[in-house]
Amino acid sequence: MNQMKVLLEKARAYCVYQERSQQEVRDKLYDWGLHRTEVEQCIAQLVSENFLNEQRFAIAYAGGKFRMKEWGRIKIKLALKHKKVSDYCIRKALEEISSKDYKKTLNKLLSKKSKEVKESNPIKKKYKVAQYAISRGFEPEMVWGEVAAYFNE
Repeated sequence: MNQMKVLLEKARAYCVYQERSQQEVRDKLYDWGLHRTEVEQCIAQLVSENFLNEQRFAIAYAGGKFRMKEWGRIKIKLALKHKKVSDYCIRKALEEISSKDYKKTLNKLLSKKSKEVKESNPIKKKYKVAQYAISRGFEPEMVWGEVAAYFNE
């Protein structure tokens, strides 16, 4: 039981360092050699002490990926699903991204990529620029709408 107290303290420090998903903490506890019941006890303890909050994690993660890496909602959603975050928390996190900032970031990305793409054929250039934005996780219908506006169609 003493080992569990030590690892619980270690887990608290792990959570204080940065926001974590429950799955990240669960994986770390397994790495440290705890068994299933002990891991779930630790998770419950961390949640009750508010060291671990899935919605807070999802909002911080989504905001960071959007602001720092300029990811679109689709890519953020897939990354959060990969971290086994609930659909409810994912939805709440994506709601935190303002539509105005989202559109502004998409247009900034399109402008930057448009300058980088060395393509004389305008149709191919638009396609390459749009594909880049879509690969960054922006919704295809929104991307094509903004591409059309950007290239003045």
